[in-house]
Amino acid sequence: QVQLVESGGGLVQAGGSLRLSCAASGSIFSINVMSWYRQAPGKQRDLVASITADDSTNFGDFVKGRFTISRNSAKNTMYLQMSSVEPEDTAVYYCHAHVATSDYLTNDYWGQGTQVTVSS
Repeated sequence: QVQLVESGGGLVQAGGSLRLSCAASGSIFSINVMSWYRQAPGKQRDLVASITADDSTNFGDFVKGRFTISRNSAKNTMYLQMSSVEPEDTAVYYCHAHVATSDYLTNDYWGQGTQVTVSS
């Protein structure tokens, strides 16, 4: 089994910065793609950013250069550095990983989420 644990959420003022972390543990053979998603009340879950094993990145259109994503593959951790945050960034942020638990078995895992609240 694989566990993803997010940390770093909280309350921040508009224009400020916040850093989210996601740590993966358990029966991990390798991790291909790691991603951050977010979901605001009453809205669908949207991709914020993703990063592959070779550090290729992808961002949601709404990011507009304000966030960066990085990972430490040796520690199975991922980070989201959020800058110039806006009240519209308020949401629960979820970590997602596509994990290989053996040479031939892969699965998708989600963290429990961390709340980010941006005050105006």
